[in-house]
Amino acid sequence: MKPSELHQMSDEQLELTLKETVKNLFHLRFQSATDRLETPSELRKARRDVARIKTIQRQRELSRTTEKTQPVKGA
Repeated sequence: MKPSELHQMSDEQLELTLKETVKNLFHLRFQSATDRLETPSELRKARRDVARIKTIQRQRELSRTTEKTQPVKGA
């Protein structure tokens, strides 16, 4: 999934996508362990998707906290 698509998602959609991707990653690892994985590159793609989603979630969390802690100008 492209980062631009992930940035356009809401927090709830990101959470659902993360859960689906982690579930898919589990299945891919299971297939890899039993030598039934057809495309090994899928493991790397899934891991990177998880990292991208978690990064976007963390960026949003940090932006929310900095907005709350900034003093009001002109007061």
